[in-house]
Amino acid sequence: MNPHASSLRAEANRRHILDVGLAELLRAPDASMNQIALAAGVARRTVYGHFPSREALVAAIIGEAIEAVERAHATGREGVADPAEALARSLLAVWEVVDRYRLLLSLAQQSLTMKGIRDRLGAVHEAGTGLIQRALEEGTFHSPLPAEGLRYVLEGVLFSVMEATNSGHVPPEEAGRATTVTLLCAAGMPYDHATALVARILDR
Repeated sequence: MNPHASSLRAEANRRHILDVGLAELLRAPDASMNQIALAAGVARRTVYGHFPSREALVAAIIGEAIEAVERAHATGREGVADPAEALARSLLAVWEVVDRYRLLLSLAQQSLTMKGIRDRLGAVHEAGTGLIQRALEEGTFHSPLPAEGLRYVLEGVLFSVMEATNSGHVPPEEAGRATTVTLLCAAGMPYDHATALVARILDR
């Protein structure tokens, strides 16, 4: 077989296993590699040929989620001059991504640890901290915490809302709006200003 064709086929198989693996883990977080292989219509050895362990498969899926978060964050803030609005737009864009993956949060904690996830979000952290710093300097946000500390706290709130949504304490259809308003308020923006800003973004 042509080496190039063989490489394309292997990548297609890997992509298929990742897509099916995500679907199966969202359906049943305890799904085994055997179940994933069966759902993908491939041999068990094919799955293990691409991912030597279940943990490796989960880590690859979460890695893709992190890349999607980075893209969404950049797209959300692109071309927006006001730092608070840029942050709000990026949070709303990010929630659309994490909402797809939030049921895998517990798996991510087992395979990567929260520190591992945070360490891989460096570009998002840098951009978010910059927006927060500008909003603090302009007086849109008010907090006794420095920008980096406030960014860390807001990220913790985001993960907590993901867990609360998974547990049924937050309606999924309201989670994106509610999370963004909550984070803006936690950054020191008045509630009515935060709700008005998010409504303006979403209702356009």
